[in-house]
Formats: sequence, C-alpha cells, structure tokens
Amino acid sequence: MVDIITSVSLPVDEELQIKRNRLMPEMCSGTEKRISIVTGIHGDELEGQYVCFELQRRIMEEKEKLSGIVDIYPAMNPLGIDSITRGIPAFDLDMNRLFPGNIDGNMTEYLAAGIMEDVSGSDCVIDIHASNIYLTEIPQIRINELHEAKLVPLAEELNVDFIWVHGASTVLESTFAYSLNSTGTPTLVVEMGVGMRLTQSYGNQLTDGILNLMRKMGIWKGDVKRPRNPIVSRNPDDVCYLNAPTGGLFVPKVHHWEKLKRGEVIGVIADPLHGVILDEVKAPADGILFTIRDYPIVDEGSLMGRLLRREVYE
Repeated sequence: MVDIITSVSLPVDEELQIKRNRLMPEMCSGTEKRISIVTGIHGDELEGQYVCFELQRRIMEEKEKLSGIVDIYPAMNPLGIDSITRGIPAFDLDMNRLFPGNIDGNMTEYLAAGIMEDVSGSDCVIDIHASNIYLTEIPQIRINELHEAKLVPLAEELNVDFIWVHGASTVLESTFAYSLNSTGTPTLVVEMGVGMRLTQSYGNQLTDGILNLMRKMGIWKGDVKRPRNPIVSRNPDDVCYLNAPTGGLFVPKVHHWEKLKRGEVIGVIADPLHGVILDEVKAPADGILFTIRDYPIVDEGSLMGRLLRREVYE
C-alpha cells in the first residue's frame, strides 16, 4: 500500500511528495513488529534503490511468509534523485543535516519533521547510503559508539563485511540516524558501493541480510541465508587513511577488499601528458582495503582509500 507521508507545494502547480510502500500480512493482530528500509536521502546515492526493489520482489514471491510490517521509503529526497544531485536542488542543502526537522519551519525542515514522525517507532530502521562518485565502499555498517550495545547485535545479522564503530564526536547530531537513535528508534547506517551507480552483488548481499534480520525479529518466516561474520572495528587507530601524494591519473594495481602487505603498491599516479609515473600509493601497514578510489583524476591530498589493519581481523 503506497502512501504519501509528507508533501509540499512547488511552483507551477507541482507538488513534492515523499512516499512509502507498506507491506504487511493479510491478517494482522496489531502486535506485529515493523522494519523500515530508507534510502535516497542523498540524491546521487542509488545503491539503496536496487535493495528496495529486490527486497519487495522477494517478499511478494512468498507473501504468505510475511509476519510483520515492512515499510519501504525509496526516495527521501526525490528532487535530488530526479536531478542526480546529492542535496536538495535549489536550496543547496544536505538533507542529512536537517534532522529532526521542524514541523513549523521552512520547506526542508517541514519535510524532515514529517519523515521523522512517520519512521519513528519502527523496531528497526535500515538507512542505506552509497559512497560518493569518487570512492567505492565494501558493504559496511557505521555505528555511533553511544548506541553500540543496542546496534551491533542487529548489525551482525545484516550480512555485511565490516562494522565500523565511530567515536561520538565524529557523528553529526543533525543526521537522520543520530536523530532516530537518540529518540529510541534503532537505526543502522549502511554504506556500500559507489555514487550514481548500482552494484547488484552488494545489493543482493544486503537484501539477504535484511531478510535474515527480519526472520530474527519475527517479521519473516521464509528461508534465509546464514549471514557473513563481519569484522568489527572499535578503535580509531584500526583504520589507515591513504591520501594522494600528488595530483594526476590514479591507476589501481590491486582489487577492492584485498589483503595487502606493508609497502605493497595499491596504485600509481601517472602523468598522461608526459607518459611518466609521478608517484606510488603504498599500503602503510598490513591490512585489508575496504575503500578504494573509483574516480581516476586526483589532486594532492585526495582520499585514495582506507585500509583496516590486520590485527583487527586476525
């Protein structure tokens, strides 16, 4: 059942509508648990669109096995998705910096407040993001350490490769997930893939995980796949950031999610004009590469990747 959860009038007799599709059993007792799948807060992050499609497709194939409520919110920032814009077009605003919003505020604050009101009270929320157009991320969940005890057990059911617990100071209080978690609605932030693209293998992996979590919660009675055993990082020193020593054309030499040795060449930065290698990007420690540069043109200091130290997973 598709509903409009909030809307505002636009110029030229148009209306911005944020929609939700609710899937539920034929017969409800009123005590069913509810999971909400949210994506499209950033208009250039499309990986979650595929998850919304694939999850609904699988549920509808075995609708009789649905024993709870599944709310699908595929486009929280529909103007951004339509225009391939990260923020809200014309306002130059990042929607994920507007929560919890204000029902009496301006248009963007009003929309954020309407979203919060509708999603709040879910037994679990999955907030799906992609990376930007520059970086590719392996499927991972990022958690504020303030909510670690409640969220890590849920995250471990979602079939991701990596769970990254951040310090509280690194998490902005105006984000959708922080606002919901602070008011008692458990919300997991998924990062995976790359901006403006679909990575079907990652989408299928996460869909498997969502069904597994739904089964744990008593929302799904169908068969599920056993989730992967994720690596969990809690120490900021676990992660090495790799930055470009100079500008040029980045040519990778290794694959994403590959185990590396200290000093191993991750890629070279080339000069297309003179046909020479300007510098090399090397692994600063033994570890596994969970972020890698996807867009090849780099400037000095550009983020090339992130490496998780070997001590964390061995």
